[in-house]
Amino acid sequence: MLIDNMMVIDPHIHMTSRTTYDYLVMKEYGVVAIIEPSFWLGQPRTHVGTFQDYFNSLIGWERFRAEQFGIRHYCTISINPKEANNEPLAEQVMELLPLYACKEGVVALGEVGFDDMTEAEEKYFRLQLKLAKELDKLVLVHTPHRNKKEGTSRSMDICLDEGLDPLQVIIDHANEETVDEVLDRGFWCAFSIYPNTKMGNERMVELVKKYGSDRIIIDSAADWGMSDPLAVPKTAQLMLESNIPETQVKAVCYGNALKAYGQSGEMKEEHWLEPTAIDQRQLYEGNSVLRGQTPMVEKPFQESIIIR
Repeated sequence: MLIDNMMVIDPHIHMTSRTTYDYLVMKEYGVVAIIEPSFWLGQPRTHVGTFQDYFNSLIGWERFRAEQFGIRHYCTISINPKEANNEPLAEQVMELLPLYACKEGVVALGEVGFDDMTEAEEKYFRLQLKLAKELDKLVLVHTPHRNKKEGTSRSMDICLDEGLDPLQVIIDHANEETVDEVLDRGFWCAFSIYPNTKMGNERMVELVKKYGSDRIIIDSAADWGMSDPLAVPKTAQLMLESNIPETQVKAVCYGNALKAYGQSGEMKEEHWLEPTAIDQRQLYEGNSVLRGQTPMVEKPFQESIIIR
């Protein structure tokens, strides 16, 4: 558990791929709110109805599931860069996006951006940016795993070309070779603590020591891969132990995410400071979050079933 019971936000985590037990542990480690971006599930979707069902789960079941464990859930909606290469399907998904982009709890369009930096990816990147501008929505940009520096620069060029305010754009999966340009150009700079492929927490400590906390956000990007839903609180703990000022730790692990995504009007601190009572006897469309366990009804998580 964090020093002084510090609250943290994980502004990029794919809980559709995680278990209910993860919610239980995340709450104990100080996670009060999360943002779940639309992403590639690991197997290509082939019908527009699968996107529709997925979007419905993000604004419905997943939000219910999180809040049954005391965590406020928000999401972002998009067609992801990888699946934008299926143009016939992408055209159909584009017709869905305006129906979901302004739903309750949707804080941005995202993840948008590049995977292989194809023409199709750029086409649907731009179309979604145009939609964001039309709807006055924030944008979450996925920067590619390959050609990271080129892809990040190009992504920012396109955002500016489409007339977006950099302060309404979160550039995610940043690293040491992209951080300078992202910050210099005025965008929010997010780092995914996803060992081996994105950013490690020890590296993140060094970056905060060098750059401070202004416009820097930390997330886990935890999904079905080798990832950790506790990456944000663990990194916060490591930063505190490394003598980074607590004000900076709170900024990069809590305050900046709230400041950035709070611009949407959908994410408000009062949502978790003044939460509704937890009652796991509740059902969502007839379904429970439990599988035979005793329902929790306004009990502290310290009395729950955390495995020690």
